Amino acid sequence: MDLIVLIGTGAVGKMTVGQELMKITDFRLFHNHMMIEPVLEIFGKFDGALVSKLREDVFDAFLKTDYQGMIFTYMWAFDMKEDWDYIANVAKRFEDTGGTVYYVELVADREVRRERNKTENRLRNKASKRDLTISDARLIREEMKYRTVSLDGEIPFPNYIKIDNTNLEPDVVAAMIKKHFSLPDRRDTELFNRIKLEEVREDELEQLHRMQIESFMPFYEKYHDEGSPAIESIERVRARAAQPWRKYYFIVKDGARVGAINIADRSEEGGEKVYYISPIFILPQFQNLGIGKIAMQLAMFIRPDAQVWRLDTIAQEPANCHFYESCGFVRTGDEHVINERMSLVDYEKRV
Repeated sequence: MDLIVLIGTGAVGKMTVGQELMKITDFRLFHNHMMIEPVLEIFGKFDGALVSKLREDVFDAFLKTDYQGMIFTYMWAFDMKEDWDYIANVAKRFEDTGGTVYYVELVADREVRRERNKTENRLRNKASKRDLTISDARLIREEMKYRTVSLDGEIPFPNYIKIDNTNLEPDVVAAMIKKHFSLPDRRDTELFNRIKLEEVREDELEQLHRMQIESFMPFYEKYHDEGSPAIESIERVRARAAQPWRKYYFIVKDGARVGAINIADRSEEGGEKVYYISPIFILPQFQNLGIGKIAMQLAMFIRPDAQVWRLDTIAQEPANCHFYESCGFVRTGDEHVINERMSLVDYEKRV
């Protein structure tokens, strides 16, 4: 699971930017005051140990969810070793899941931050800031007591960006963060959760065969290649399915079978673990919806031992070539001429 650490001094806009970032990604926001305010409300005073305990409980529970990641806001005192150690500890928890940690530091002029300290959104979510006189004095005190803006080159992490948001709206900053780190769109994640692969049973091969004909017929009518899956017999499909090193899967979206993929183990003893995809198809009415790309990702989850993935496609179909390249495949070797209209080109993806 991934983590975005939104860093910055008081009233710089961490929570508000996090709210906007949550709208366009599959990251959930955990801002610092979500634990502070309940403790203040219940106990009438700040209890750092209790806040820390509640925070750890939230991390523990969240790491068991299916979200892509969390947005965590924190006012980091860069001159305090304890803060460095704390962030390192939080980052490790997410990295230990195989996730990536991104660091975003926001900076803004003091007078702008003092105005933001009075905004409706801030006061609605942070009751302890509603005494504006005390809140303003505390904001100035904190930045005088601690160094809450990093020095140039001080933060060593590769996934780090510093943004001066003095004159930027929160949604603009959120879009900058998403683009800079190439974070997937929330809609992509929602679609991913609606798609799965289901192994094809022997008694379902006739349905698979009909779907294959429907999907590949437009290509056959265009190129008239004798090896087209559109004119492949059911016996050939059955024979392929019976091979122990091959397996067919239906591509299922919202419970409907919208395509299929066949994965073949082409590894040689003592060599790399190689899998070959042939064929993969999506029914025409479900094409260009992003389903194929997710199906490819799911196939790779099914075979986590893979070192190399291979396939071929029609060289004269730029959309097909672009699709596989967008999935991380690279073209290898020369074209294989099938007839005067069509040739095949090999693609490979190394994991």
